[in-house]
Amino acid sequence: MKVSFTQGLIVALLAASVQITHAQPPATMPDFADLVERTAPAVVNIRTTAHLNVIAPGQQQPQIPELDENDPFYDFFHRFFPPQPGPGQRPGPGPRSPHGEREIPRGIGSGFVISADGYLLTNHHVVEGADEITVTFPDKREFKGKLVGSDPRTDVALVKIEGTDLPTLKIGDPVKLRVGEWVIAIGSPFNLQNTVTAGIVSAKSRETGELLPFIQTDAAVNPGNSGGPLINMRGEVVGINSQIFTTSGSYAGISFAIPIDEAQKIAKLLRTQGKVVRGKIGVLIGEVTREVADAIGLPKAAGAAVSSVESDGPADKAGIQAGDVIIKYDGKNVESSADLRRLVAATTPGTKVATTVWRDGAPRDLMVTVGEMPQETARPGAGRGSGPGKAPESHPDALGLVVSDPSAAQLKELHIEGAVQVESAEGAAGAAGVHPGDLILSVNVTRVKNVKQFNELVAKLDLAKPIALLVRRGDQSQRLILHAGDN
Repeated sequence: MKVSFTQGLIVALLAASVQITHAQPPATMPDFADLVERTAPAVVNIRTTAHLNVIAPGQQQPQIPELDENDPFYDFFHRFFPPQPGPGQRPGPGPRSPHGEREIPRGIGSGFVISADGYLLTNHHVVEGADEITVTFPDKREFKGKLVGSDPRTDVALVKIEGTDLPTLKIGDPVKLRVGEWVIAIGSPFNLQNTVTAGIVSAKSRETGELLPFIQTDAAVNPGNSGGPLINMRGEVVGINSQIFTTSGSYAGISFAIPIDEAQKIAKLLRTQGKVVRGKIGVLIGEVTREVADAIGLPKAAGAAVSSVESDGPADKAGIQAGDVIIKYDGKNVESSADLRRLVAATTPGTKVATTVWRDGAPRDLMVTVGEMPQETARPGAGRGSGPGKAPESHPDALGLVVSDPSAAQLKELHIEGAVQVESAEGAAGAAGVHPGDLILSVNVTRVKNVKQFNELVAKLDLAKPIALLVRRGDQSQRLILHAGDN
């Protein structure tokens, strides 16, 4: 049968229509309404206040600098040191306690209920320094909160209110989260209570230098969201919204949440012990770069590079030295300095732990008895410098260094067997950051004994390759990479 052009076109169009009808329907955005309806009742607004002593009659008021209203510190001084009324003037606004204190609003954040009898999770920085905590539910019920405990190092706090049959959130498993999965954040950004934002999981186990790894999302989080829940599409809380990356103070597309499994471990310790006890071994550590690994013969760029050791601390007693790289702890490979910090922190103080360090081009096994990390982080001291000596009459070596032998008393004081002291540094050494007064403890994998041996080591170096110097400055040591072949 002969088919005309028009009939053929109609048949082709009908076939295409059938194919479109059976094609996969386009993906649609998720509907969060049911999810929010189920979870929002357990998310609370947290307001905190602090008590400020009012200046009594006859007492001298602190001098407040004269600041322009546009000065960034103007609001701070007038909030925490409000002008006192003069003779014949009425006191300014703000409730006062019977003890003559003024109640100052301190901050606003979020939280969520994890048990029907009134335990809440929030951030440490939300309740830090608060004298009073007020918890408000979406149905406008208000409760006075009691701080059970908080942990500054992980930014987790546990609050208790007196209530029964309270709405709660189901706890999820952050390990099962997938990058790209939808999540929502509920909280009180800018004191706008019961605000819901949505986004996806951008990354997991994000390292930010904190004690815990974070869940990174692009759900909008702003001041006031802190302490609120990050919830997956199954209605389970998987994290506590804690930080944002910003250059303006407001949301810039990246937010971070504390994994809920880690937060629950902290909450359990706060509830049972009132504090979090962590292990410490007394070392300052840093990352191992590829160049450092090559220079010291380490098979791969992994481990925690020890820059200094606390005198008479657990690591010192075990024989760990500045310049070592800790590559294994308690049978687990140490991939980074963050790995070691978390492994040590999770160890019960008093435990003896097998530890492997990389030293002088080979592994060495040591046994460390873990100590207890103090509750408050001590501010490190400035350290004691060696001080540059008088430069001898000498020409710089191939690295740009002029060195001398430190005194026996100096070596004894610093608990080191051998070193050379830098009198001047130029060329490759100066470019790498070596300073006069530094002590050089090793060249690549070889320990330095004295000037004679150091000069012999330098003479044998292949200057076309990067050279690693272990340098001690004050109480800390670090490896500096020199590129002598570039000079």
